[in-house]
Order: sequence, then C-alpha cells, then structure tokens
Amino acid sequence: MYKKTLLSLAFLIFVLNVSAQRILSRQDYVDKYAGFAVEEMYRSGVPASITLAQGCLESGNGNSTLSLKSNNHFGIKCHGWSGKGVRFNDDAPNECFRKYDSVLDSYADHSSFLMSNSRYAFLFDLKTTDYKGWAKGLKRAGYATDPHYANKLIKIIEDNQLYKYDKMSPKDFKGVKPSRKSTSGDNNSSSYSKTTAVRATVAYQNGCKTITVQPGDTPLSISKENGIRLWEIYHYNDFPDDHRLQVGEVIYLQQKKKKASRKHKFHVVKSGESMHSISQQYGIRLKNLYKLNRMDGSDTIKVGQKLSLRKKVK
Repeated sequence: MYKKTLLSLAFLIFVLNVSAQRILSRQDYVDKYAGFAVEEMYRSGVPASITLAQGCLESGNGNSTLSLKSNNHFGIKCHGWSGKGVRFNDDAPNECFRKYDSVLDSYADHSSFLMSNSRYAFLFDLKTTDYKGWAKGLKRAGYATDPHYANKLIKIIEDNQLYKYDKMSPKDFKGVKPSRKSTSGDNNSSSYSKTTAVRATVAYQNGCKTITVQPGDTPLSISKENGIRLWEIYHYNDFPDDHRLQVGEVIYLQQKKKKASRKHKFHVVKSGESMHSISQQYGIRLKNLYKLNRMDGSDTIKVGQKLSLRKKVK
C-alpha cells in the first residue's frame, strides 16, 4: 500500500511538472532548436530543415510525453542502444525508446543514427538543400511507417520556411554553443585538437584528390584545412561514425568513383584486406564495389577471391 501511494505521488508530481511547463508552439520550437539543427547539419550533412521538421513532427513541437520524459525528439527506439530507455506503446505495446540526458543529446544521436545506418547511406548523396529528396528518402528507407510521412515533413518545412536554415552556418547563431556528452567519438568538436603537422603533397587516386593522415590530424582539422565540411570526410571515405584516423591512412577529399580506372579490372583479395580497404585502394565507392560483385553489406570476402573493379560479375 505504501509503495503504491509513493508511486501515485511520483506520477502526480510528474504530471503537475509537465502541466506547469508552457506549451511550445511550432515557432517556439523552431526558434529554440534551429541553431542546433544547423550545427548538426555541418557535423553530419543532414539538412537542418529535415532535422527541425522531424523534431516538430515526432515530438509534437517538444510537447509529447516521450520528449518530455526522455528528451527523445525523434522517436528513435532502443535497437543497438546501450544507454537508458523508456517504455511506450507505438507500433507494438511497451516498446523501448532511447532516453537522453538532454534534448541536444537527442539531436546529436539523431544525426549519428542516420550516418551510421547503411539503409540511409544513399541520402548523403543528396544536397543538403534537397529537403524533398531527403523527406521522400527517409520514408523509402523505413524511418516511419506512416505512408504520408514524407508529405508531412515537406509541409512543415514549407509552411514554416525551414529550408532557409539549410543555407545557414553555425556562425549565424550567436548563442552559446551546447555542452553535451559525446555520442559519436571524434564527431564531438570539443574532442578535437589543433595540428601543427605540415601537409604532404596532395595525390590523386582514380582521379580523386587525396591526402595522407599525419600525426595530429583529425577529421575536423582536415576538413578546415581543405575547406570541406566535416560530414564530407566521413561520407567520401565510407567511414562509420566512430572511425578513428590512423597515421598513414589515405583520405579522399572528394567523392570516389563508381568503378576503378581502366588499368584496374580485377583485384585478388589478400590477407587482412576488407571491402572497405579495397574500395579505398582503388578509389571506388564502397556501395558500388559491392554492386559490381553482386554482394551486399553482409557478405564477407575470402583470401584469393577475385573481385571485379569495373564490370558486374556474371
């Protein structure tokens, strides 16, 4: 009886706290989080308009029970998650959703979630200003089960002119930058250190501009040095979100090609090689190397296996 009374009081306190909070309008929500959506766009390549529209839709402009109880503004579930979780009824009863220490952690994890899941990889070939392509792509990739999900995102973006944020930079927001726990390793800008290394001569592989990692290099320092965005370093090199640079590693500064140069038709797999290392060696996009060999991301390679670098295997 005593425990039930305590639980009832705790629930009542939670309800009263939620009720005491001012209900955010859509404009309130956008004004509050636009700067962080732009910051995440520069870190990850996910359009700020898409992030904001998803936040508005998934969290009810920050007023939903899930967002208030767990700071989860994007409806991301616990799959592959080692952090805290909360239970809610969604597509199935009592499903687990990720719980964050802050809304900003939710924003960071949303970007990292899209970057690290192969089913969303094709979206990063789109421009950050192509919000319609992103909205339709998210629906096609299965982000939500709602058949009208893409149209809802597009309407929110256009009704509220969120597309203007896709052309902004973090410098356009004068507020103090957030302090948050890193959820994606080197992607947290506060973890980067400056480098004093002298850059070696730029080289080209399969017609693509590359550099070699030197001591002290980080993805951020390389992106600043070469005038490209941080997310492009990860995207051009098919790096997972938690990739750590290694001294001597070759880094592509532009999109790799769909096939190798004419002089490289095949490759015989050697010990210690992976599909990723081979794609880097020949300047081929990882997904295209898989396609050329009629393989998917779950297929493994063996020593001595002959891989096609230009034409699909028969």
